[in-house]
Amino acid sequence: MDLHLNNHVALTFGGASGIGRAIAREFAAEGANVAILDRSSATEQAAADIGEETGALVIGLVCDVTDYVQVQSAVASIYKQLGPPRHMVYAAGMGSGKFGFPFWNLEPADWQRVIEVNLIGAVNAAHAVGPLLAEAKAGSMLFISSVAGQIGSQTDPPYSAAKAGLINFAQCAAKDLARHNVRVNTICPGMVQTPLNKSVWQAWHDQQPVEARLSYEEWATSKVKAMCPLGKWQTPQDIAALAVFLASERAANITAQTMNVDGGWVMR
Repeated sequence: MDLHLNNHVALTFGGASGIGRAIAREFAAEGANVAILDRSSATEQAAADIGEETGALVIGLVCDVTDYVQVQSAVASIYKQLGPPRHMVYAAGMGSGKFGFPFWNLEPADWQRVIEVNLIGAVNAAHAVGPLLAEAKAGSMLFISSVAGQIGSQTDPPYSAAKAGLINFAQCAAKDLARHNVRVNTICPGMVQTPLNKSVWQAWHDQQPVEARLSYEEWATSKVKAMCPLGKWQTPQDIAALAVFLASERAANITAQTMNVDGGWVMR
């Protein structure tokens, strides 16, 4: 499908792996010029690989989303190299690394970094990019949240709460940017095989008695069957397909929406 994204500049925060990488690649496959921003040392290699696969112009910048000065500097660098941004995707995220049921299994100190990455990082990115989109009177923002942000997941309360805050912030941003013809939406993935998903299993696994432990494959398969009516994993590519559609003019009248790609897990 030609979504008419040729030569649009798309910024993907958290784009070196997982869902963020799949979205960056999908933008590149649609002809966009892509910047990947990630704290990973593999960021530049990820950009090079996607550029080679798609033939698109893709650059990678190492950037800590929790450092606003770094984010501002990275966005300024992208502007100089690629031109004004047209689309921003925030796909950076992390869990607490602990099994949070009941919530007092965690300490209040376990919350800070999770909120900084999942929520404050998104705010930093939006502050750096939003005024540029408003000035251009065109473009889109997309935040990758989670079904956990809608259902109060007991698995990792800091992650769940931060993702809920992200949904609300996206709605605020959508209202602010609507008069500038900039659309803001949120995608909530369900069960996706990513390093973050595996870390959730590891935290659960380590707290179980030996006789109750399951391998990652056993745990994930049983959870998918129990939670998703379609009975199958969601993939990073599933999320990426919706992400680029929402960035395109085919979604010109869609803003302030939270869309689930979760196999039917959460029903509205």
